[in-house]
Amino acid sequence: MDYKDYYQILGVDKKASAEDIKKAYRKLARKYHPDISKETDASLRMAEVNEANTVLSDPEKRAAYDALGEPPRHARAGAGNEAGNGAGFQPPPGWDQQGFHFRSEGTGPDGDADFSDFFSQMFGQAARARRGTGSQGRATPDMRGQDQHASIELDLEDSYSGAVRSLHLRTTALDEQGMPAYKDKELQVSIPKGVHEGQMIRLAGQGNPGLGRGGPGDLLLEVHFRSDPRWWSEGKNVYQRVPLAPWEAELGGPIPFKTLAGELEVTVPAGYRSGRKLRVKGKGLPSVTPGDLYLVLDVVFPPAATVQQKQAYADFAKSFPGFDARSLS
Repeated sequence: MDYKDYYQILGVDKKASAEDIKKAYRKLARKYHPDISKETDASLRMAEVNEANTVLSDPEKRAAYDALGEPPRHARAGAGNEAGNGAGFQPPPGWDQQGFHFRSEGTGPDGDADFSDFFSQMFGQAARARRGTGSQGRATPDMRGQDQHASIELDLEDSYSGAVRSLHLRTTALDEQGMPAYKDKELQVSIPKGVHEGQMIRLAGQGNPGLGRGGPGDLLLEVHFRSDPRWWSEGKNVYQRVPLAPWEAELGGPIPFKTLAGELEVTVPAGYRSGRKLRVKGKGLPSVTPGDLYLVLDVVFPPAATVQQKQAYADFAKSFPGFDARSLS
């Protein structure tokens, strides 16, 4: 594909501020607008100017474009190519794995038809949302920043009690000179009670910066629970493994145990069955209508470490003559 030198198209330095880029765009839009320009290639030049402005006026896209680096000599322009473009350009390895996100915000039915192959392959249709009304020769309007998406990993206990967790993010922001730059920030996130797997927590104003006077977008955090062999959730319901001694499982009776909802006591029915569950209503994840807690009963046999304990198992076996465990499978 052909490399596009957007800085040369707008006639600005690579260190140009956001205000410099805006002024350059306005000047060229007045010069090449098809309705007023006398240039024979006005439409083509206006399309190039719009495309360059779409990228360089957006902090995220400009940072991504700058990360491409300089094109190799064989990909540079030949004679007469004023935009500094060239054929055979390929992005550097790993460029698309650096965390750049170009999300769609209402692209039209023509997709990226008005843009070059270079633009379409680098940024896709989602970049069109940032150009505003540039194709009509007007300046890029004030626009709200895009929402940013991230995930946060929690313990299931956090849903019962609520919590405050630190979150480290890398975002794109404009520095004092109006240049896009990466910025690491740390947020203190309040986790409300009752969050569940896959839920989105919205942090207003913590997303990508806007353009002009447009406000920043929001940060959307997707909740995921860490794996724990003791308990897990399905929606608002929680499942917990409850170990039982052989005599508790077979004879039944009340047993105390600790749960994420506090210490409870339940009555285990006599006659253990593998995989049996006991339901405790309303002790799942907190909510206006809380989920339920399901106790998954597991028999745990005590180890026979002493002579007396081994004899106890031998006596136990004598109490059940003819019992064949394999016959039950």
